[in-house]
Amino acid sequence: MTDDSAVKIYKALGETTRLKIVKMLAKQPELACLEMSNQLNITAGSTLTHHLKPLVDCGLLSVRKEGTFRYYSLQRQVLEQYAPTLL
Repeated sequence: MTDDSAVKIYKALGETTRLKIVKMLAKQPELACLEMSNQLNITAGSTLTHHLKPLVDCGLLSVRKEGTFRYYSLQRQVLEQYAPTLL
């Protein structure tokens, strides 16, 4: 990955809610938006989406769509490279 990628990753992890999302996904292989919202006490879906987008864009999370649901999982190899202490 390039320096620009590293900056995007660290910037995404620099926000408390996003860091919590990554830590949650380090413990569970996959989570749906509703599960994350409940665990983080976020009531607005747009707020959660606001936090998930940078994590997906920088390559830390992947998303799988199933019907109307979206399931997020951690790209462990990316996290191992840039922030292994979070695993």
